[in-house]
Formats: sequence, C-alpha cells, structure tokens
Amino acid sequence: MKNTLIAGAAALAALFTGAASAQSITGAGATFPAPIYQKWFADYHAAHSGVQINYQAIGSGGGIKQLTDGTVDFGASDKPMSDTEVAAVKVKPLHFPTVLGGVVLTYNVPGVETGLQLSGDVVAGIFMGTIKKWNDPKIKADNKKANLPDKDIVVVRRSDSSGTSFVFTDYLSQVSPEWKSKVGAATAVQWPTGLGQKGSDGVAGMVKQTPNSIGYVELLFAAQNKMTFADLKNASGKYVKATFESVTAAAAASKGLDKDFRGSIVNAPGAKSYPLSTYTWLLIPSQIADAGKKKAITEFLKWMLTDGQKQAEGLSYAPLPAAVAKQVQAQIALIK
Repeated sequence: MKNTLIAGAAALAALFTGAASAQSITGAGATFPAPIYQKWFADYHAAHSGVQINYQAIGSGGGIKQLTDGTVDFGASDKPMSDTEVAAVKVKPLHFPTVLGGVVLTYNVPGVETGLQLSGDVVAGIFMGTIKKWNDPKIKADNKKANLPDKDIVVVRRSDSSGTSFVFTDYLSQVSPEWKSKVGAATAVQWPTGLGQKGSDGVAGMVKQTPNSIGYVELLFAAQNKMTFADLKNASGKYVKATFESVTAAAAASKGLDKDFRGSIVNAPGAKSYPLSTYTWLLIPSQIADAGKKKAITEFLKWMLTDGQKQAEGLSYAPLPAAVAKQVQAQIALIK
C-alpha cells in the first residue's frame, strides 16, 4: 500500500512538473505564410508536446502592432519593419526569414482563361486607374493573340493592412515612377482605384464572382483555389509564371538581404526570376525574460531552419537558400 501511494505521488508530481514546464507561445501577423506556419506549429507540437504555439493570421500590420503593444510573444510580417517601427518596440525585434513565396495577379476575363501576360507598367496603369479597358492597346501589345474584350477592368485590392499589399506596392514602386511618387509602398496605401476587400479570401472571392476583374493574392492561395493568374514581365524582359523555381531564381539573382536580414527581392534581375517574389519574416524579441519561453522559441527556430524547410515546396513556397538559412541560424544566439 505504501509503495502504491509513493508511486501515485510520484506520478502526480511528474504530471504537475510537466504542466509547469509546458509552454504556450502566442504570435500574430501575416496571412501570406499562415498555411506553412500552421503546419509547422502543429508538427512541432506533435514532436514536442510541451510546446504549444498559437498563431493568428491577422495581417502583417496587425502582427507588427501586436508585437509593438507587447500582446504577443512574436509577430510575423511579409514587410520588414522600418527603423522607426523597430525603435517603437520596447525590446528590439530580430528578423528571421522563414520561406519565400510569390504574389500573383489573378483575373476573371471571359474568353481569356489562360495565358494572359502583363508588363509592370501595364499592371501599374491598371491599378492607377489609367488603363481602364481590357482591350487597351498596352494590354494588347503584351497579348497579341488573346481575344481581349471591350469591357471595363474591375480592380480588386486589399482593404486591410497587409504584407501582401506591401510586396505588391513595393513592386509597383520599382516598375513605375508615377506609382512611386503618387502612391508608394506600404502595408496600406491610398489606392487610386478599386474595390477593397478584406484578406486574400475576400479578394479571391470578389474576383471569382466578378467578370472582367483582376486582383492580387498569394501564389499558394491561388493554387489552392485553382485560380487563373497572369505571367509577369520581369526585369530581364521575359514573361515568367510564378512557380517554386521562378521564386527561387529571384532570391538567387537578387542582391540579397541586409546584415539584419531585412530587404526586398521584388523585380530581381535574371531571365528566370519571377518579379513578385518575397521573403517573409518572424519577428522575435531579442530579449525574452521567461527562460522557458526563450528555450521553446529558440529550439523551434532551430527546427524551422532545418527540418521545417523541407515542407516548403509541398505548400507552394520556396525554402530559404542554404547559405541564408545557415546565416540566420547564427542569429539565434542573439536572443538573450
């Protein structure tokens, strides 16, 4: 009886010890990488039952705000934080690039089911509202064989603060001086035209149900929803489709990331580069007072940069270049 009581007490103590050591980590931010983040967090929990990572896909702007307000353990963004945004956070955040992806121009033009080609100045003109018809001579110049209708273009864009919008407007700012001077690049801008929709699901739904419309969504979202999207003319003058290979090519051909792993790879050089490619980042505080959370987060980062990368391609993302992943791993030691 005594041995049974001792054994029971030991089991109970072990249970409480396990509960005490279990770590619940909260994060919020970008919708762009949400599918792979959710898979990573679920797979990591399955292998490390004491760590539960909860993530809310609320948009990059929301992730940066919640990190700044101190209401989450980490943020996530498709837009690297500016120096001003970094300075506003009580504990300086570190940028951890996670995967690469693409933004695509999805469209619904009756009679043009596939093969639409668009150059940067045309895309900028459409979203500036200066190119108003599908049979505009500038669009016809990119699509000589397409049966483009004499119909008004219905522009659909994000209404919320979005990293996807930042990537898209960053691209437009690089290919169009007019866009750069009049609109600029940000997670939320004063759009010259278009119907605003919340989230990629809102943009996708509006494009799907609206003939002669065009909008921008993440490559993964378009692939999962079997949406048609255009080939884009890159900096080398080649029309390129968004694929795992063309996104990887953009990363390889770009000037790379800054020493703190911030930077843009839109409109990268190279014949095979897809021009609307991007890194996406986890924003991790450089100091974590809770020792248990610090251990859980740093161990997850090590796993994400190694085993986690193997899952990228299956979800229409590109893994980090090996050299970048190795450099980012070294940054983990900066978390104190």
